[in-house]
Amino acid sequence: MIKITKNTNPKEMPKADDVCFGKHFADHMFIMDYTPADGWHDARIVPYENLSISPSSIVFHYGQEMFEGMKAYRTPKGIALFRPEENIKRFNNSCGRMCMPPVDVDFVVGAIKDLVKLDENWVPSYPNTSLYIRPFIIATDCSIDVRPSNNFKFLVICSPSCPMYGLNPSKIYVEDEYVRAVKGGLGFTKAGANYVAAMRAQNVAHEQGFDQVLWLDGIEHKYVEEVGAMNIFFVIGDEIITPSLSGSILAGITRMSTLELLTKRGYKVSEQRISINKIVEAHKNGELKEVFGTGTAAVVSPVGVIRYGGKDMVIGDGNIGKITKEVYDTLVGIQFGEIKDEFGWMQTL
Repeated sequence: MIKITKNTNPKEMPKADDVCFGKHFADHMFIMDYTPADGWHDARIVPYENLSISPSSIVFHYGQEMFEGMKAYRTPKGIALFRPEENIKRFNNSCGRMCMPPVDVDFVVGAIKDLVKLDENWVPSYPNTSLYIRPFIIATDCSIDVRPSNNFKFLVICSPSCPMYGLNPSKIYVEDEYVRAVKGGLGFTKAGANYVAAMRAQNVAHEQGFDQVLWLDGIEHKYVEEVGAMNIFFVIGDEIITPSLSGSILAGITRMSTLELLTKRGYKVSEQRISINKIVEAHKNGELKEVFGTGTAAVVSPVGVIRYGGKDMVIGDGNIGKITKEVYDTLVGIQFGEIKDEFGWMQTL
């Protein structure tokens, strides 16, 4: 049972020009609490508001927190979610690594649907916009003892958003000094620690005019892993390659969907450990046809330039490639209900 307290002072939906990623937040949020005695309990939807939490909470001192990202879309058949159960399954996988209690997948998906229904007017109808949904969990034990928390809060907030990058090809900078994650660490989770570890390199890349960082493995600084906010795909010759999940790469839902889509359409697709040197060689030989990223926030983002070792590799003619455009058009078409959902990915509220 979810208790609902409606916001009696609703905010105004931002205008089309003001919608950007993660700036505005809907009128309500979902919360439930965890204690060892009661498990997850007191599920409620309440007005969006500040939290009251002790400054000694473990989340502040040892970073025991983790989040997810998913979207709701306005379609001709109503509001729909894209593969929400996959996000919550991944959430639970992250919980195991972060010493946090898992949630009930069906219950949480249902709670998210209830929240989105209540804030349906916050699902934007502007072109290429959606409602970004952010489930997250924080450790709330009041202690600065170095140990996992016993008590937690799970929350869901929502934000009307546009794609993070759009279809203008991005410029990415290959980072070969700093390390984001290593196998055995937190790389496969959506822990905030991964993102703060990436911020210094991201700032350096931005200062040089690049949009994002392409990370190499943390041991040899040799094998391609992922971009800061996206998984990465390379079209080399007649093959589409994405780095295999090694324990330090996030198992993206859009990545998984892209692999399923391309495989069904008969493309030669593989997941493999691929070195940056292979990418450089493929570019030199004219075999590197396209590069694109995938992610919930980014959707599908073409890459126009990769800088490595002080040299820029221009991908194709610098414009979006044929396969990249096909993936984008298909995924976005399914998400917005413009083409048939042959995979059964969308769930209407």
